[in-house]
Amino acid sequence: MAGRKPHVIMIIGRIGKMQEVLTVPIPSEIRQMLNRTSEEMARDLRLYAALMLFRLGKLSSGAAAEMAGVPRTMFLDLCAEYDIPVSQISTEDLRRELDGVEMPPGL
Repeated sequence: MAGRKPHVIMIIGRIGKMQEVLTVPIPSEIRQMLNRTSEEMARDLRLYAALMLFRLGKLSSGAAAEMAGVPRTMFLDLCAEYDIPVSQISTEDLRRELDGVEMPPGL
């Protein structure tokens, strides 16, 4: 198909809500290198975009899960799989917060 740009359709949102459809140009060689169908590429790109936007603090975990088209608990599991922290509290802040807490006996 000469003259046509390769693309992947990404559907943002979920059924029953307003959706936006974005067309993202992707070289066909990339899709072939990854051995993915257009549908699989669209799903992957939605997930990876949602993970990155969550990591950057642009989306909440709930909004990112919705964008990715997965339940929030699954999204949080995927964050762990991709080494994306789900809490923004630093180690130092956590230590300061825990310093003032008395632990019950036996813990």
